[in-house]
Amino acid sequence: MVSLERSVRPASAIGLALVSLTLVMGCAAKSPSGGPAPVPEIRPGILQGYIAPEENVDSLALLPPPPAKDSVAFELDQKVSQANLALRGTARWELAAKDNVLHFPEAAETFSCALNAAITEESTPHLYQLIRRTLADAGLATYGAKDHYQRTRPFVSNGAPTCATPKEEEHLRSDGSYPSGHTAAGWAWALILTEIAPDRMDALLARGRAFGQSRVVCNVHWQSDVIEGRAVGAAAVARLHADSAFRKDLEMARAELASARAAGSEPVRDCAAEAEAMRLTAPDAPWPSNSSAER
Repeated sequence: MVSLERSVRPASAIGLALVSLTLVMGCAAKSPSGGPAPVPEIRPGILQGYIAPEENVDSLALLPPPPAKDSVAFELDQKVSQANLALRGTARWELAAKDNVLHFPEAAETFSCALNAAITEESTPHLYQLIRRTLADAGLATYGAKDHYQRTRPFVSNGAPTCATPKEEEHLRSDGSYPSGHTAAGWAWALILTEIAPDRMDALLARGRAFGQSRVVCNVHWQSDVIEGRAVGAAAVARLHADSAFRKDLEMARAELASARAAGSEPVRDCAAEAEAMRLTAPDAPWPSNSSAER
């Protein structure tokens, strides 16, 4: 598994220099015939986004501070976190573990059921690359606030298991919890896919919301991290629309998906099982997890 935080974060001035070097020297795998032009990688497996770092959303300016430890808001965060621990071992926990994976091609399967079609490098190369590139845009947009607040993650506080790997947990212990980068990416994907397939809007948005809630189920984020992660993801999508390359690729992806669906493209996951997992919520959680919008 590849965590968003570990994969795309330029941790220091040295890290920024390495990223700049990678942009010059590194390239993604060769695209299929007729597909989009190759895009450089900023880290192994992570493609360069559309937005230059200095032009990206500033989450520190956008968001309020995370809840203080003596606040009612943090008390609610703790109650939601505790209630979601009861989902360990259930189908909802298994879905959260899948949602933890941000490497490709596995991550491209996330919205397969909601879209009612597959997103693959072979059948929808422009859409596949669009999803990969916007992962960086939305994920990196969270780091202004992440690095500033360095909020402690719930599993560090409660000592309970996560659905992440031990290596990922080791990294996450020193990586800020607020806001959630996974959530920002998942919500950005949901909004982008809604533009590409508006007839699937409700299912796509519900899946995007569940993707963020998986971070609470996984015990790696607080509920307030997820809420503000969605705000950053939405802001990143708004900024993306000012980029001509993104708008061009969006149109290419829309036409490409329409052709794939007309040719009979089908989901690559067990959609009945996924829908059932999304219906599972934490017992007595004081905050709604997967609401009626996901039914």
